[in-house]
Amino acid sequence: MASTKEKVKIVCDNRKARHEYNFLEVFEAGIELKGTEVKSLRAGKGNLQDAYAKIEDGQMILYNMHISPYKMGNRFNHDPKRPRRLLLHKSEIIKLYSKVREKGLTLVPTKVYFNRSWIKVEIALAQGKKLYDKRADMISKTVRRETERSLKEMNR
Repeated sequence: MASTKEKVKIVCDNRKARHEYNFLEVFEAGIELKGTEVKSLRAGKGNLQDAYAKIEDGQMILYNMHISPYKMGNRFNHDPKRPRRLLLHKSEIIKLYSKVREKGLTLVPTKVYFNRSWIKVEIALAQGKKLYDKRADMISKTVRRETERSLKEMNR
């Protein structure tokens, strides 16, 4: 019997976003790329460090995603930080636009990955964390880690 699992290869991940934001909803979007950008991403040369998404004129645009120039690309290479259009259904864009207009919500790309041969971007509708939220997360993570460590020692 053939496997129904999709082959997913993560190109880049935005771990800093998990620390800075609370994710309310996550969406999968396609991304409009040029040929040398695809080849560069296949080589793992992508970075979502300061990337963000905006909705302008009914389209979602991804800004500040860095894709390194392809080594063999010569004059056909792309601008590393050019704005890239994200491909979503119109109803999803309208839904996100109405939620982003609310106070304190933003669109943050969390990871870029290959879903079979298609390049996808995971976009999260996020709300910024306050300093005390970050501290509470660190405390809960430390407590969880210590309990796991003590349980591991008890099982020895």
